[in-house]
Amino acid sequence: MGLIAIGCLVIILPVAWLFMVRLEGQPPTLELDLVSPYIGTSQELTIAVADTKSGVRRLWIGLLKDGKEVVLHDSDFPSAGLLKGGSLKETSIKFPVAPPKLGFSDGEAILRMVVQDYSWRDWWKGNKTYLEKTVVIDTQRPEIEVLSRAHNINQGGAGLVIFRTSEGCSQSGVQVGDKFFPGYGGFFADPFVYVTFIALGYQQGRDTDMRVRAVDQAGNSAESSFYYHIRRKVFRKDKINISDGFLKRKIPEFSSQLSPGVSKSPVDKFLEINRDLRRANFQKITAACQNPDQKMHWQGRFLRLPKSASRAQFADHRTYLYKEKQIDQQVHLGIDLASVANSTVPAGNAGVVALASASGGLGIYGKTVILDHGYGLFSMYSHLSQIDVKAGDSVARGDKLGLTGSTGMAGGDHLHFSVLINDTFVNPVEWWDTKWIQNNVTSKIEWAQSLTRKE
Repeated sequence: MGLIAIGCLVIILPVAWLFMVRLEGQPPTLELDLVSPYIGTSQELTIAVADTKSGVRRLWIGLLKDGKEVVLHDSDFPSAGLLKGGSLKETSIKFPVAPPKLGFSDGEAILRMVVQDYSWRDWWKGNKTYLEKTVVIDTQRPEIEVLSRAHNINQGGAGLVIFRTSEGCSQSGVQVGDKFFPGYGGFFADPFVYVTFIALGYQQGRDTDMRVRAVDQAGNSAESSFYYHIRRKVFRKDKINISDGFLKRKIPEFSSQLSPGVSKSPVDKFLEINRDLRRANFQKITAACQNPDQKMHWQGRFLRLPKSASRAQFADHRTYLYKEKQIDQQVHLGIDLASVANSTVPAGNAGVVALASASGGLGIYGKTVILDHGYGLFSMYSHLSQIDVKAGDSVARGDKLGLTGSTGMAGGDHLHFSVLINDTFVNPVEWWDTKWIQNNVTSKIEWAQSLTRKE
């Protein structure tokens, strides 16, 4: 009897263990990568399925609307054998959804998904996971109406475009050549009215194409042209002589920012600073201007450094000479203002401090403050000897930011003042001009407000 019992156990225990394993009750997992519930004319979705125990047996996906259901995907996955279950433990499947081709009209629909595993549960049908997602089919492009009127913009200058879309959009704004300037809502009572400050780079000529673009939540895109006139501008050419005295005085200040390695001449070090470090500094400026406040903090013309004289203009094309030989060329993207040494630097207008680079400064720009005025508009104050604000501070028009100085690649005490829209430098002179502000910003806002009030 003992041997028979042992023999039975030898047979029964493995069989019982097998049934326990193959009858496992853990359902497979199913995850749909659906960022937005809106589905446009054509879209590719991704679904991830997994079953680490029994393996994935089948995946079925269908779209249901108005009593009509169409199968979008139906696949069976291989078995590794009766005792082992499925060979596929996890996978991701991409499947297209093109409602018009499937005969579906716009409106609410249901995306249905079922995944089964190789468990012996439910009479060998396996564990099942069922998921439904309500989606909205939207195949209509958004409509765009430009509300602002004449758009006269100077080469190297700025402008404002106000437009309305027929629906909420995931992205909208104005394309200026190869640069896109996003629109910001919330300024007007109508949530579909957007404000976009645009910039025309100094190098963008009269043939630069501009148009309003919008993409709705279903991915449908639309474009609209608008009237604009670009005024050509000729920028100054300037020659700057680099002396041995200047190199001896300035290069040591950048020793920690130069690349290590082979010994370089003072001129080579200057070129590394004026080229490579300048590019790296621009990247930091761009990073500081990445996420502007979606609120317009400022009002009226911008203040300039009191009792100051202009020493260099915006977009001056500079040629650098050493011992009468050309060694480099760069473009000056701001205006240099000189007053008495250590003059108080006021905030040009109300805003929030986006960058206060005091320790070590901002490379060629030295100690620098960047203010975020909202809706993509920024002002920059460089070569400071002292900074009296920190990142995140709110400042009013005229508040003290610091003192002028000669930090960075400055030959003497002055303020380098720049204005940017997103990452594009524009001519600061426009922003000091009350008439320009009225014609190009204030009047457009008032006109758009009058239109929305009538409606």
